[in-house]
Amino acid sequence: MSRLAQNYIERFYPRWFSHAQARTAHIANPGGNVLFGPDRVSPLYGAVVAINVDTLYASAIVEPGSEPVIFTIPPTSVSYSLLTATNFGDVFDSGIPSGRPGTYALTAPDWHGELPGGVTRVDVPYRQSMWIIRGDKYSDGRNTVARAEQFRRNLRMATLSDYVANPDAGQTHVVPEATFGIRYKVVADNMVARAPIAFLRQLQTAVNDPETAPLTRQDKAVAEEFDKIFGKGRNLPSELRDQFARGVRQGHARIIRNYLGHTTENYWVNFRNIGNWSARDYLDRSSIAEFLQWGNSLPTAAYWHTFKDTSGAALNGSSKGYVLTFPAGKLPETSRFWSLTAYTPHAVTLIPNAADTYAVASYTPGLKKNPDGSLSIYLSRTRPTGVNPENWIPVGNGEFNVMLRAYGPQGGTLSGSYVPPGITPLTGS
Repeated sequence: MSRLAQNYIERFYPRWFSHAQARTAHIANPGGNVLFGPDRVSPLYGAVVAINVDTLYASAIVEPGSEPVIFTIPPTSVSYSLLTATNFGDVFDSGIPSGRPGTYALTAPDWHGELPGGVTRVDVPYRQSMWIIRGDKYSDGRNTVARAEQFRRNLRMATLSDYVANPDAGQTHVVPEATFGIRYKVVADNMVARAPIAFLRQLQTAVNDPETAPLTRQDKAVAEEFDKIFGKGRNLPSELRDQFARGVRQGHARIIRNYLGHTTENYWVNFRNIGNWSARDYLDRSSIAEFLQWGNSLPTAAYWHTFKDTSGAALNGSSKGYVLTFPAGKLPETSRFWSLTAYTPHAVTLIPNAADTYAVASYTPGLKKNPDGSLSIYLSRTRPTGVNPENWIPVGNGEFNVMLRAYGPQGGTLSGSYVPPGITPLTGS
């Protein structure tokens, strides 16, 4: 039975997250199909692991049912991306041309009816899916925060009947950041460690929810076998409970090991299949849910994540300062931006610091290169003497990890041949 439980959690782990997140969102907005986003992103934000501070968010859990959901994208000069994913994290084509403004009816394929003039029908093949719009805060070195904020507030999402009553209905709800304070990753990790059977019950409920994206034939077989033996709410003999608990913990450990072991040179974790997994990549899909839920797929973005310095030792701000130096001409190639962000070790959330600084990026005003054209970014508790403030990321007193993002990857960052330089301890630190 431990093997069955292990297989179950490895295959379906992402659904626990999306189900819990949808339940929270529906408490705030019972009708669903509502655009929302945080008023800011700081260490308080915990709902999604490895949140970025480079963009402004507007998200919606889209559930087209008896009537379409009308989604309006206004014209804008701001660079932005639209991620559409199933509640397992599989990315699918939204049917909306990239960067094209307009008013779209997100419609269940079997819906029949009339749409208002100027509204383009887009069939959404899932009863529930996540739609995430990310507007860049900087573009071509220019601060576009005000325009990105205006863009996300001018986005609209409303049911057809609400739209007909008021075409301006459904603007983005920009809500206090505390709304996103639940650290789902920490909740999941703690439940697996301390209450694995309760976690399995919740995961089983999530998988059997009618809103769950259709399962493959193999996934259905696993789910049916699991339901038959695990039951639905009935008490299990202690020996069986122990076997299921062991399988949950083993599966969870494999999810983590798979992520941390997916390394390139210099100890950077890099997945090239985010959102586009094959039938055999369910372990990768679960690993991404644990460490980078709702990450973009290629070619929208590429990610590298490291927990170690060039010697293989864990990054730890309590004893060392570090530097990451990009040689001249070796910065990540992008059409939008690259950024480097530091995170806490377990929750993978932003690190609290007095400087209120969480990332250094290609758009960072005042970023300075070295005389030879290279670029050094420092990671330490306190800013090293003589280091430009804009070239420094505070990391706190303890272990941490670092993610490098490339939005609009080009050249080697798109093909996968690019490998970031390693993070090196500062001499004398």
